[in-house]
Amino acid sequence: MAQESKNHIHASRTSVSDPSTAPAPVEPDLKTVRKAVGASAIGNATEWFDYGLYAVSTAYLTHHFFPGGNGQLWTLSLLALSFIMRPIGGIIWGPIGDKLGRKGVLAMTIVLMAGATFCIGLIPDVNTIGVFAPITLAVLRVIQGFSSGGEYGGAATFMAEYAPDKRRGFYGSFLEFGTLGGFAFGSLIVLIGELTLGNDTMMEWGWRVPFLVAGPLGLIGWYLRSKLSESPIFEELEDTQRESSMGGGLRDLFTGHFRQMSIVFGLVVAVNVVNYTLLTYMPTYLESSVGMESSTTLTVMFIAQFAMMLVMPLGGALSDKIGRKPMWFTSMIALFVLAVPMYMLMAQGFWFALIGFAVLGLLYIPQLSTISATFPAMFPAPVRYAGFAISYNVSTMIFGGTSPMVNEALIGATGNDLVPAYYMMGACLIGFVASLFMKETKGASLRGTDVPETGKVPVFEPVAGAAR
Repeated sequence: MAQESKNHIHASRTSVSDPSTAPAPVEPDLKTVRKAVGASAIGNATEWFDYGLYAVSTAYLTHHFFPGGNGQLWTLSLLALSFIMRPIGGIIWGPIGDKLGRKGVLAMTIVLMAGATFCIGLIPDVNTIGVFAPITLAVLRVIQGFSSGGEYGGAATFMAEYAPDKRRGFYGSFLEFGTLGGFAFGSLIVLIGELTLGNDTMMEWGWRVPFLVAGPLGLIGWYLRSKLSESPIFEELEDTQRESSMGGGLRDLFTGHFRQMSIVFGLVVAVNVVNYTLLTYMPTYLESSVGMESSTTLTVMFIAQFAMMLVMPLGGALSDKIGRKPMWFTSMIALFVLAVPMYMLMAQGFWFALIGFAVLGLLYIPQLSTISATFPAMFPAPVRYAGFAISYNVSTMIFGGTSPMVNEALIGATGNDLVPAYYMMGACLIGFVASLFMKETKGASLRGTDVPETGKVPVFEPVAGAAR
């Protein structure tokens, strides 16, 4: 199949602008698409299971690794530390994925991510090995950050290249379904531990069990991914285009596609500040600033996240009909207007917290459900993995992973519990400006070597810097 596609590409070079001479796409069957979607989603769920689990386990981790003053801030700082490694992971994994294929990189990153999470559950605490306990935790967080730098961009790229053009929003939304599934499972498994073992037992040793669950989850994800074929769009690329991806392709990415990288950077400011403020920092916020018990907080998180999961495919399907830009416009404007009122509402008690969180979560869906359809479509196939992974992870490092730590520090410095809402509003303003410059890619083909755009015919030519 790959050789046949290459022959078609060679034949198309004489008239790449003529639709009649462009190579006919080889569409995978529905069963294969569903397998690719499932394998991508479970890997993403494993990644976000780690981040969600770390977020709801902040109190346990602080007790065992950072006892004393400012311990919670130190625990959150390790969450931010893992994000410093994400751009490095993107720079390394992205070009490898563009040269050697998406599948192999994704199999490796899920093993690293799940293995590091599993090992967190085995670390002796500070009372046993002293300063080596937090140092070991920090090292494992660095490994997780490095692996996730290739995980998310690769999974989104892989899924987008498998999905039919006209249903890319719908199928892509299941990657974020996996995101919320990971978050929700992390909340649920800790909640079950709190209800069955009790807070004292969870604080003593029970907190380790959820981290150990990442081991089998990672093995399942690795098995599913190893059984898949490579992305058909990647297979369609010529050898010269693949060879350029490690050197010339990376150079071409920064010189020829810096505008697209800047747009993704701005959009990710919005999507990740909202994400990490709402889904990662919220347990800490509800316990420390609102005064909720841990079991109550976990219940709020699980119910709201589960509700978001149910509507996620609807958001993706809607974007296939009305476009990606209207979805992003609507989400960011609504979040900007309602962030402060909903945070004020959440401070009033359990049911109000549930309503406020659910409203913000549902308003976030138009962004979250379309990430996998929007961002990969901003780059041509030869640099797609690297373009997405690098721009996404640099923005995430600066604004996303630091959000819990920044919110906690600003609340402590100002005494204002509405800081997370203001932070969210500022991020949405940046994202809104970036969205004004992005091209609509609803139904656009991701094939070829040119930047996709709705109504644009795929182009197949060697990229800049490729060997002839």
